[in-house]
Order: sequence, then structure tokens, then C-alpha cells
Amino acid sequence: MKPVSSPLRCLLVLVTLVATLPAGAFDMNSDEPIRITADSARLDDNQGTAIYRGNVDVRQGDVLLTADRVDVYRGSEGLDRIHARGRPATYDRPATATEGPVHAEALEIHYSASENLLRFEQEAVVEQGEDEFRGAIINYDTANRIVTGEGRTETGEGSGRVEW
Repeated sequence: MKPVSSPLRCLLVLVTLVATLPAGAFDMNSDEPIRITADSARLDDNQGTAIYRGNVDVRQGDVLLTADRVDVYRGSEGLDRIHARGRPATYDRPATATEGPVHAEALEIHYSASENLLRFEQEAVVEQGEDEFRGAIINYDTANRIVTGEGRTETGEGSGRVEW
């Protein structure tokens, strides 16, 4: 399949993808559809994948993921997972009635719909309200709002410790 290049064709791909994503897939507490914009997009219906490149914004309501490249994978139930890469890729969720805002960044961000899990890898920083978490890998359970982290000395990245 050839990459999508014209703005009209890119818009059609985006509309097609948004129509196939279940409401609430990116943030299970939201009924908003997911909208993706990028400089270019490539959709492979046979594989259930879409690859977005250049200034990618993945938005669901007020939740925003930004990256240089985002790969979206669909399964039989709709959205399966998202893999974002950037320098850095970022994730932002505004404050709720019970929690402060979340801002996170890392070189790679993975989202698993089935696990309700955001995973930040490489130079990961997650700020939740007034708390800040740093580590090689930080996991954020979006359903239970639980943050866990780990250092990674075998890669030589950072101190091998998690900072809270």
C-alpha cells in the first residue's frame, strides 16, 4: 500500500480510523472518540495498522498524546494498542474532580487498551498533581490511576534507580 500524501486522502484515512475506534478506548472513562492528526498517514486495513508520522496528535476529549510517529493497532474489538515515539513523546490529561493533572513524557509511549496501561520508556517522567516520577520505565494504570516505575542499569540509562 502506498503512503497517503494528499490532505484530502489523509483526512479520509483519519475519518475511517476514528470511525472504527470504540468510544473510551484511549481513556476508559471517556465517551469521546479518538481523533488523530499528522503530517502523513499510512493505513493497512488487512493488517489492522495505521502509521502516522510528523507532528502527530492523538486526542480524546481533553487527553492529548503527541509524538513524531504513532503506530495504531486494531484488533477484533477495535483499538488494541498504540506505540508512540518522539523526542520526547508526551501525554497530557487535565485535572479531574478528584485528581490533579497528569503530564508525562518519554522517548517511547505504549498504550494497551486491554490492560488499561500507559507505559513510558526511556527518559520517562510522569507528573501527577504535585508528584513527579522518573525512571527508565514508568507504568500508569489508567483504570486504577496507579503509577509504578523501575530503573534499568543493564542499559546504562540513568542511575538505575526510580525517583519519586
